[in-house]
Amino acid sequence: MTNAKHVFTKSGLLLLSIILLFQACGEEPEHITEVDFDNVEFAHFVEREFPFITTSMMMRHEEEWFIENNIAARCIALILGEESYACFDTDMLRWAAAWTGDFVPMEGVSHRSYPDYLGRNDVMVELPGTPKLVTGQYPGWNAGEPLFDDPRQPAPHPDEPSWGAMPQEMGRWNGIYVTDEGPVLSYSIGQTEILEYPGSIESDGETVFTRTFRIEAPQEPLSLKSGEFSDITEVESIENRLTITHQNENDQTVFALTGTTENAELNLIDERYAVVQIPASGETVEFTLLTSRGNNGTADRVNQAGESDFTLPNYNEGGSNLWPDDVYTRGKTAPDTSAYVVDEFTLPIPNPWNRNVRVVDIDFFDDGRAAIVTFEGDVWIVDGISRDLQSVKWNRFASGLYETQSIEIVDGEIYTYGKDGIVRLHDLNGNGSADYYENFSNLMAQSIETREWASDFVAKPGGGFYVAKGAALDMGPRALTAPVERGIRAGSQHSGVILEISEDGRNANVIASGFRGPYLGIHPETGFLTASDQEGHHVPSTPILTINETDFFGVNATAHRDEIPEITPPLLWIPHNVDRSGISQTWITSDQMGPLSGDLVHMSYGRPGLFRVLIDSTDSGAQGGVTVIPGHYPVPTMKGRVHPSDGQLYVGGFTLWGTNSDGMTGLLRLRYTGQPSYIPESFSVREEGIFLRFDQELDEEAVADISGYRAERWNYLRTEQYGSGHYQLDGSPGQELLPVFSAHLSDDRKGIFLAIPTIEVAEQMQLTYRLKASDGHEFEDDFWFSVHHVEPADFESKGFSGIEKDELFTDASAWEALDDSGEPVTAERGKVLFERSGCMGCHTVDGSTGTGVGPTMKGLIGKEREFQDGTSTVADVEYIRQTILHPNEQILEGYDEGMPSFLGILSDDEIDSIVLYIQSLDE
Repeated sequence: MTNAKHVFTKSGLLLLSIILLFQACGEEPEHITEVDFDNVEFAHFVEREFPFITTSMMMRHEEEWFIENNIAARCIALILGEESYACFDTDMLRWAAAWTGDFVPMEGVSHRSYPDYLGRNDVMVELPGTPKLVTGQYPGWNAGEPLFDDPRQPAPHPDEPSWGAMPQEMGRWNGIYVTDEGPVLSYSIGQTEILEYPGSIESDGETVFTRTFRIEAPQEPLSLKSGEFSDITEVESIENRLTITHQNENDQTVFALTGTTENAELNLIDERYAVVQIPASGETVEFTLLTSRGNNGTADRVNQAGESDFTLPNYNEGGSNLWPDDVYTRGKTAPDTSAYVVDEFTLPIPNPWNRNVRVVDIDFFDDGRAAIVTFEGDVWIVDGISRDLQSVKWNRFASGLYETQSIEIVDGEIYTYGKDGIVRLHDLNGNGSADYYENFSNLMAQSIETREWASDFVAKPGGGFYVAKGAALDMGPRALTAPVERGIRAGSQHSGVILEISEDGRNANVIASGFRGPYLGIHPETGFLTASDQEGHHVPSTPILTINETDFFGVNATAHRDEIPEITPPLLWIPHNVDRSGISQTWITSDQMGPLSGDLVHMSYGRPGLFRVLIDSTDSGAQGGVTVIPGHYPVPTMKGRVHPSDGQLYVGGFTLWGTNSDGMTGLLRLRYTGQPSYIPESFSVREEGIFLRFDQELDEEAVADISGYRAERWNYLRTEQYGSGHYQLDGSPGQELLPVFSAHLSDDRKGIFLAIPTIEVAEQMQLTYRLKASDGHEFEDDFWFSVHHVEPADFESKGFSGIEKDELFTDASAWEALDDSGEPVTAERGKVLFERSGCMGCHTVDGSTGTGVGPTMKGLIGKEREFQDGTSTVADVEYIRQTILHPNEQILEGYDEGMPSFLGILSDDEIDSIVLYIQSLDE
């Protein structure tokens, strides 16, 4: 019998012995100090030593007998032999297909981008090779009479397939064991527990697929659907064998049973379905089902294969560690030149498996070790985390997960979240690698759409989780479900929602909906839940949201309600040029992060970088603002966690597309040095103006100089277009410049108050300031915030004595001092604006394809542009101007919508400068 084997090679054991010997003798192992991403070569995504990957698959094939509309959104693709494979659909507990030839084509997002970080031309994964058997869209097992219908709830949109796991009372996926003899599947049908040991045998050049079952004392009859055929011409049933002859008389499929076959019977139902029926019994039933499709000698080959040993492996004893080697790295610590600095871990690349390591998320054990999860579905354990990062040890712990983006450690157990659901990992024999991949919960429905991300999950205080799922974005390959709104496809019933998962994983409840691409943050003690959403269609800019039950956040296609409710406003908005792709939030719960201790930190993929989130609580509600935490962020910042010992913030991230980052992937540490911090620590907006408070005492003369401030405001327009321009409060395009009448220093010299008239509700305000601290340090920065509530100021409670409200706005010269005259139109200024507006995140300027999100700007002028509607034009100055202002009126062939309008954001002079810069690239 041929199964994926997992044993130590002699050379591997020798290498491990040498490593252990050196460590025992006190000799330091070799350390990786730098990763050369430009020249590193990775092994294939699929590692044949490991028995499975998890993916989605369309069961399409040119064979006439093939079943149509056969989809597995969660497919464990099993490696059963050298060229034999099966797709086990964990939602429907069925062998969706078995085939020979090539394994799963590397066409999905995580596959395409694995060797090429910027690879994004993914397509739907379709069945490769030569199909040998399939089953349709119905449960692979059920209690009672065979069921050939889909028992799941209908899709939310007509004519779309159903998604998600079959009802739990009918059946539930439990997980997969990894043993030295191969994988063992575990699931429940009704009240009956079933173990399945899949495999294959090569017999006379043909493949015989084997499924060995242990069924724990079934209390009710069970039906196993083992194959469906539309081309049957003849059937022969002899004892425990079923032979099906197809339209080609030399083409036969044979099913046979071995083992305790008195408790199992093979039947062909409705001249289409091969079914194994097991009666109710008080005893454990064990048997093997053999299946092969080939020529007229197939029956003999199946009989021969049936003489093999099909003993179920000792699944609960664990298997060998497939990745026994330790990998050591030395990180880079930043000099203590400011209050917060960014240290870099060196990733374990290259490693003994030539495996890519695209870090997404991190969490910590109580002893200070970390677990990180990668987008390719691996988990690594990280030890030796110290102040200097000089000897960090990496151990690979798990693999085979599906586009994982989140990891949590709860009570010492590792949980991951990806498109396969929430998986709990178990090291059954304590040898340092996971042996049991337990399905903690797969109740969140997942469609096959490649852009319906399983974006985030966080642990709830007291037990359970919140999970976030993205909408099925219409921005990838031409996919399965139909568009339902511009930029949004039908997807699953849980697309664009946040769900609460119970402590046992057996219940899921939607608590908020109407998202495009939500990511989460939670206070680990209070459970205060926050989120961001992805700017794009129906989301005008990046919001930070506070989440309460029944909230709706504006994307009608993901409301999943009979009536569309009123939109819940965000805590705050962040402009496109500041953060065009916000991700998660983390609370700094330690007291070792200086002024940031106790604060909320927001992470930006697009910028990239970290923001301090400040909340202004009023009697009417809350409103928020953000300021950048200065630092060098060499890679996208996506998910973070506070270390239980050193109290610092650790952040992971990787590049896929649409980020300003030049780095590919990394693990960072935001570290507090004890140096003075000059970023705001609180703010509030009142009828009379803006209060901003700092951690350092300020210079009174610098504070009083009103030329050091600039205040603007604008609103957004939520439409089906991608993003939004900027609009004044009267609805006209543009940003409104506000006068600063006076600036005041608080009694303790740490706060400022800016007297600004006509404070009104506004979705976005930006305050630019130039100040000097009492220690002589000069600094200038920006603060972005939203105004939802306007109340009178209480100056005394804010620490400002001596301010007379009646005298704040008597000097009319402040209005006259407003000067918004433009700077000269130059290519140099255009370059600054191009970078400041975030254009370089999607467009290169050197002629390369870059991220592939947008075309390069070099060579653009004079080039013919072909559009998706079949028209074309030559790119000239006017074309560039119109594309900046109205980018989605015509979409280039080969690209997706992904650029917001800069109407009301860039002035005519600024656009002219950008055009000059683009022209200069060809000089």
